Order: sequence, then C-alpha cells, then structure tokens
Amino acid sequence: MVGFESPWTLVFLIIIPILFVFYKKVIQKKKKDAIKFSNLGFIKSALGDKKKSKRYDVMFYIILTILALMIIGFAEPHIPLKQAKEGVNVVLVIDVSGSMKAEDYKPSRLEAAKSSAEILLDSLNPKDHVGIVIFESGATTAAYLSPFKEKVIEKLRNIGAKDGQTAIGDGLSLGIDMATSIPNKKKVVILLSDGVTNSGVISPQEAVLFARTNDIQVYTIGMGSEEPVVLGYDWFGRAQYAELDEATLKAIAETTGGKYFKSVDDKTLDDIYKNISQDIKREKEETNIKDWFFLAATMLLMYYIYLRYGKKRVIQ
Repeated sequence: MVGFESPWTLVFLIIIPILFVFYKKVIQKKKKDAIKFSNLGFIKSALGDKKKSKRYDVMFYIILTILALMIIGFAEPHIPLKQAKEGVNVVLVIDVSGSMKAEDYKPSRLEAAKSSAEILLDSLNPKDHVGIVIFESGATTAAYLSPFKEKVIEKLRNIGAKDGQTAIGDGLSLGIDMATSIPNKKKVVILLSDGVTNSGVISPQEAVLFARTNDIQVYTIGMGSEEPVVLGYDWFGRAQYAELDEATLKAIAETTGGKYFKSVDDKTLDDIYKNISQDIKREKEETNIKDWFFLAATMLLMYYIYLRYGKKRVIQ
C-alpha cells in the first residue's frame, strides 16, 4: 500500500481538473466564435485541421500529467519493500559457564556451540551485522557488532569455557544493549544456555522487559542431552548434574516474538543454526519512490519538447 510523507501536498492535485475544464471551455469558446463570424480565414485559424488539433490536445494532456507527477513526487510517496538495504543486527549471547565444559557434545558443549554458530554466521546476509556476548557469573563482550563476519568468527573460535555460574539475565541484557548500538536496523538476539540462572545482577525477567522496550526479538537455544549429564561431585560425593531451565528460555522467546529451540546433540544443534537465519523476521521498510515520479515527469517533459520543437513541431 502506498503512503505519503507529506499527504497535504496532494491537495494541489485539484488544479488538474480545474485546468482541464478551463482548457475545454476555451476550445469550445474558440469554436463558437469561429462559427459566429463568417470569416473563412478566422474559422480555419480557430478550428485548424484535426491532426494539428489532436496534437495540441496531446501536448496539453502531457503538461497536466507532468504537473500531477510532480505534485505526487513532492508528497514523498513510499511503499513497503523487504528490508535488504539496512540489514539486521544479530547478537549471539553464549553461555560459557562451567557446565559448558561437559563432554556429552564432542569435544565439549562449548566447542560444539562455537562450531555450529559458524554455520549461522555464514548464512547471514552480507549487510547484516553480528556481535558476540559471553556470560558466566557476569557478562562481557567477545566481539563487537560488525559486518565483517570473518573477524567475528575468528574471535568466536578464541572463546573458552570458564568456571563461573550462570547469569542469563546479565548476558541477555548486554546482548540487547549491543544490538541497539547501530540504529535503524532490525535487532535480533540469539541466546544459548545449558543451565539455570544462579548468578548475576539482572534477572531474566528484567532483561526481557529491556528487550521488549527496544523491540528486539530473542531466539533461545536450550542445550542439553537426552540423559542426565554428571558435571562432578560435591564434598559429600553426591553427583552434580547439568540442569536446563527450559521454562525460562521458552518464556524469553515467546515474550519477545522469537522462538525456542531444544538441542540434544551435535546434529540438532547444527540443524538449529542452519535454519535459524531463515526464521529471523526481516521487517518491511518504507521505501521512498518519489524519484520514480520525478523521472517519469522528466521523460514526459522531453517528449513534450520533441512535439513542440521537433521535426513535426506544432508551430512552424
């Protein structure tokens, strides 16, 4: 649907029918005057031959069309076209807490996540920007938002697991902050975690509100296995298992308009990253098309000049 930045300008289109009616009245008056005076030369001058009269009409209609096109152009028309020029800001928020050292994914959960994330980076559009945030007990930037995917991949490969706890809220809020650092783009955060929030100063719920305020989609990936994974043992010899908080990850995705994905092994993680770029909602942007109208008006003006002064010009 066509919209206008300055719709009030379209009021001047009323000039077109006014000029048309005025032109017709002038022609009719000229013909009546010619018949009223029985001078043969005046009649010929007033009525002219049909071919020349038709050319006058065509030239007048061209002028009206040019005027209409110029008025519409000044009204700044725009139509929704798929976003391709500006691209999307994509921020990966990756859990690097102690549980990501688990070896149920080969060679480890974190290494598998990094390898699969490269698939996503390679599938993004050239004009998309990508950045990386990592989190454990707190959050930090691993790669700033950039269109240079190769440099981001290089920094991705250098990420290592830590021994801290899991601060999902801190990681998500920093990812959201990074996504907003380049304006006028669609903003998407992809959060991967295998644990339950047990650290940090910002809760996942507060981070979600931050995302909604900034109109950011959050896609979440829960990383786990079909069977319980033992991470170690406490002082009393009791097994400590990796836990996945699917409820929180699902809520984050649903509340922000994203999707939740469950990964249970290397293959499903690869499949998630292969397809997630296609799930990113690339919004339509309003594209100004005023130049189309000015171009059409220019071409018609050139045609008018040809009729007026060309080989078969009206005035000899």
